Amino acid sequence: MKNHPPTPMTVQYIPNAKPLSLGRSDDNGIFISFLPTMPIHLLPILALSLLLTGCDNGDDSGAQTQQGPPPQVKVAYPLTQEVNEWDEFTGHIDAIDSVEVRARVTGYLEKINFVAGQKVKKGELLFVIDPKPFQAQLNLARAELERAKSKRELAKNDLDRARNLLKAKAISGEEYDTRNKGYREAVAAVRSAEASVYAARLNLQYSEIHAPIDGRVGHELITEGNLVNGGSEASLLTTIVSTDPVYVYVDADERSILKYKRQQGISVNGLEAQLGVADEDHFPHHGQLDYISPSADPETGTVKLRGVFANPDELLSPGFFARMRIRASAPYTALLVPDRALGTDQAERFVWVLNQDNQAEYRRVVPGAHVGSLRVIKKGLTEQDRVLVEGLQKVRPGAKVAPEQISLIGEQ
Repeated sequence: MKNHPPTPMTVQYIPNAKPLSLGRSDDNGIFISFLPTMPIHLLPILALSLLLTGCDNGDDSGAQTQQGPPPQVKVAYPLTQEVNEWDEFTGHIDAIDSVEVRARVTGYLEKINFVAGQKVKKGELLFVIDPKPFQAQLNLARAELERAKSKRELAKNDLDRARNLLKAKAISGEEYDTRNKGYREAVAAVRSAEASVYAARLNLQYSEIHAPIDGRVGHELITEGNLVNGGSEASLLTTIVSTDPVYVYVDADERSILKYKRQQGISVNGLEAQLGVADEDHFPHHGQLDYISPSADPETGTVKLRGVFANPDELLSPGFFARMRIRASAPYTALLVPDRALGTDQAERFVWVLNQDNQAEYRRVVPGAHVGSLRVIKKGLTEQDRVLVEGLQKVRPGAKVAPEQISLIGEQ
């Protein structure tokens, strides 16, 4: 049987259905269609689509053959140094001593002897209540004391005479008992008068109100000329708070408390603490713990801790929020990298490490405590690893980069 050469692709026109068929005839002359039939008026659209597709494929092939330069990144070897781990808590500053200054006696306020906000010493005069009524009461009490002493002297003489008369049987025993009773009453009257003098003297002293502690005084709450009350409804005149040293209270979780007790023993007194306030990035104030609550809060499960800090410049004001950190471990040697070098992949932390061919490799790590801007790496790195510290967003696994070596010495 003679083989026929393949027939080129042809377009066949069918009069009845008026479709187009794109195909060719086989060796036996049987037509094979390559495309489904379609109306003839769509042929130009099909041809244009095929032309555009061919152009696009040509452009993509050219783009795939083009490669840009490797991205510029900065790398560094992990820093090896001795570190101390710290636990950080947020709390508030409180004054060690805080006193409400109130009047002990009732009277008219005659003088205010301080400027609001000034620092005062214990015993310094703050207020003066009009002393004249109290001086008059003292004078009266003294006069009553003299009268009582005079009566006591008279009663003593009567008793002495009655004793002699009783021996001579000149008076009855009943008469003697009466005079003895009169003497004892006179002695009691003297003691009562002495107590009245003492009370009057105290009231006169209380007309001058002195600072009970060293500290900084608040503003006056009652002005001169107003009536102030003493006793159970004593008027509040001002407040004084001590400023140096100060307390800082924080709430610590039970895991931290157990760690401190194992580290320090049952008592945490004396454990080193450091403090920073709102505008301070670090912890420049040094102090120590001096109190741990004997029980945990049943609602939060936390334990109250208190640190004491010197405050000579009075920067630490009572009521301020503060960050206190407590030494959580003995010093040890660790590897550190900048905290910015760490990435997060779901619940895991990772860094990019360069191999010998300057290709980026994904490396899972276990981070530890913060040391300034650096982060302790507990697991996953060695001293010889080159870690990407800048340009992390430019790399992907296996990508080649152009590294610039930098040093972490001096970075904190």
